[in-house]
Amino acid sequence: MLKYKNFAFLLVLGLLMSCGKQDGNQTAREDIAQRQINVVATTGMIGDAVRNVGGERVAVISLMGPGVDPHLYKASEGDVSRMSRADMIFYNGLHLEGKMAEIFEKMQQRIQTVAVTDRIERTRLDSPPAFAGNYDPHVWFDVTLWMEAVRHIAESLAEFDPSHAGIYQTNAARYLSSLDSLHAYVRDEINRIPENRRVLITAHDAFHYFGRAYGMEVRGLQGISTASETGTADVQELARFIVQRQIPAIFVETSVPPRYIEALQAAVKSRGFDVKIGGSLFSDAMGNPGTPEGVYLGMVRHNVDTIVGALAGK
Repeated sequence: MLKYKNFAFLLVLGLLMSCGKQDGNQTAREDIAQRQINVVATTGMIGDAVRNVGGERVAVISLMGPGVDPHLYKASEGDVSRMSRADMIFYNGLHLEGKMAEIFEKMQQRIQTVAVTDRIERTRLDSPPAFAGNYDPHVWFDVTLWMEAVRHIAESLAEFDPSHAGIYQTNAARYLSSLDSLHAYVRDEINRIPENRRVLITAHDAFHYFGRAYGMEVRGLQGISTASETGTADVQELARFIVQRQIPAIFVETSVPPRYIEALQAAVKSRGFDVKIGGSLFSDAMGNPGTPEGVYLGMVRHNVDTIVGALAGK
């Protein structure tokens, strides 16, 4: 029934988009130089990147706020209204937003829609066997991959609003410099963890790109998508691994219920070993607006500082 309701809602969304503004792209190009571009972004990370590149030229609304799991997200009526008024829609792609991506693609002729991961070379993406031939969508955990997404955002804004292309290029260059520094910070901090402790265990396998880029082994209770279920066998298998490797800490995620990691901690304890919960990591959503973790740079720094603080101890 839930699947049927979701499909029906998406169908209504598609019909609404097809009968809204007439020739939205042409209308936008006629007057966009005189006003802000109205942008809808799916995730907070994407919205933050668009704000950094677009500056005062964009007014950005992010659909998925703090603590929201994009794998399970269902658009509301308010979201439909926001998207119907948008000049541009930026989304992650790679199936992060599920069936919403199909609607975005169909809307392309009326509203400019951009999958920020489209320009990332597919050879740089992972396609784990458990993900049924699809790519892992969590590219923002490798800062160098996210830099490619930022470049695509800048190119898309410049193409849509060519009279202000110089602004987007300048803002993008400044932001990319900050991201390059962030990449170096993450690499240097992770190197502080003894090699035998560079194991990151979380509720779901969102951190694979992070592990690959910065030299950490990553284990998750759930698969890449939180739509998958965690069974008793999964908990027990990971508990055995923690005891064998003497892993000092595991981590909860802000967008995934903590009960999964708490169950894992209890299973480890039943085997005679205490593993602490090393803190809460931001995975599929950022922190609250106005906090350091409410922007991408601060979110990544928080995660790294939390991981290093828990695993690099004496």
